[in-house]
Formats: sequence, C-alpha cells, structure tokens
Amino acid sequence: MNNKFNLLYQKTYVDPEESIEYPPVALSYGQYKIRDKFYPIPIGTYGNFSFIQAAPKSKKTFLVSMLCAVYLSGTNKLTGNLKGHRNGLKLVHFDTEQGRFHAQKVFRRVLDISGQNRTFYDTYALRVLSVQERIEFIELYLEKYSNELGVMVIDGIADLVLDVNDIKESSEIVQRILRWSEKYNIHIICVIHTNFNSTKATGHLGSHLEKKTETQIQLNVNEDNDSIVKVSCKRSRSFAFEEFFFEVNSDGIPIIIDKIDDILNVRNGTKFNF
Repeated sequence: MNNKFNLLYQKTYVDPEESIEYPPVALSYGQYKIRDKFYPIPIGTYGNFSFIQAAPKSKKTFLVSMLCAVYLSGTNKLTGNLKGHRNGLKLVHFDTEQGRFHAQKVFRRVLDISGQNRTFYDTYALRVLSVQERIEFIELYLEKYSNELGVMVIDGIADLVLDVNDIKESSEIVQRILRWSEKYNIHIICVIHTNFNSTKATGHLGSHLEKKTETQIQLNVNEDNDSIVKVSCKRSRSFAFEEFFFEVNSDGIPIIIDKIDDILNVRNGTKFNF
C-alpha cells in the first residue's frame, strides 16, 4: 500500500513554492509584451491539447493544413502571424475520415504550403481500421517515436469512439489524450464537428473536450463568401489569441488575410457577415 502511495505521490505532488516554468509553446499566433520583452501567444503548448470545432464543410481541414505547415516550416509567407516552434521535432497527422486519395491530397497540401519535404512529417489514413485498432495504432506509434515527436494531429477525434454521446467512452478517450500529451510531452490537435445550429462541439465527447482542453478553436464561414473563414479562440487556459481570417484561393490553398476590414468592406462592394 505504501509503495503504491509513494508511486502515485511522486507522479502527482506539486510543490506550490517550486519555480515551474511555463510550458514551451508549440504553435502560436501573435505576441504579447511584458517589461519590454515579447512572448508568443500560444495556440498550443507541449504537454497539452487543443481542438478545432466547426460545422461540417467549414474548412476545418484547411486550418489543420495551415497549422501543420507552419509547425514544419516555423513561418512562411502564406500564414501571417502563425508561428511554429518545432525545435527539430516531427509532426504526425492522423486522418480518420477520408480514404487514401483524399487524405493524401490533404497531406500534400501541407507540404505545398510549408515548402518542406516529408522528413519530419508522418501521415496516416486510419479509416480502414476499426475504432480499437485506430487507438492501438496511435499508441504503438507514440511508443515507437516518443523521443522524436512534437505535435500530433487527430483529424476526426469522433472516430476514436463508437458513440460520441456515450459518457464513459467519451471520458476514456479524452483521458487518453491527456495522458498521451503529458507522458510524451507533445501537443495534440483534435478536430470535431459542432452540433447542428449550435456552437457546441458534438455530443458528450465535445463536452469532455471543452472541460479539459488548453485551447478551444472555433471556425465560422462567411455567410456571403464561403471562401473566407474566421478563426476564433473560444476558450483558453492562457492568453487568448486574437481572431484571424483565412481565405482559400483558386488553387485550393488557404492564406491568412491580414487586412480583413478592408477586404470585407471593399471586395465587390459588399460587407460580409459571419
């Protein structure tokens, strides 16, 4: 009994007087200033998880592509104030919803935006696996590459459960995400739909994600021009990043829009609504 207590004690005790540094930032948007020093505003830090939520066909995967690309490249001309803080680590991208053709199209887009090769970018389409096999494969991957990995994307977290409204199942998969992020000191980005005509993430799974996440990211497609998307920080445990906008161009590449007010008021003489 004492051995068990000592083991759990070592894992859980936090000394309130100890100096604990802020978790290193994995992805950021913009900066904040303290005493003449600038710090990145985190979208996500190592050892935590975030999630992206939006209605179906709201270009969630395009945002995922930008976040993956900027993590690989650090920064590039298409992604504005988005910054990646990779420090030589790799990114793994799990797509649970699409077949090989469409999943590969997304993975290639990441490389096109980033200008990088696939050396630090591992990509997998998990649709062919059962729910349990998907979880098992992710855990085997984490064990194998634990010392090399920085960010993990799960595009379709709902496909790691049988029922998003099952309280026990939803709690268990979110606990796994929490355990994975801390054990391997990685940042995990999950993607989930919102309920119909709502801003709430789908089911009990969405509710559990909201309670435990570091950053909750909301997407809204412009009502008048569906190529423009607003990205908002709905909830954050730290500094909330300012909302930003991106547009999908004619080549199917998402690009950050810097002067949104000018664009919304001038383009085609129309003021767009979100």
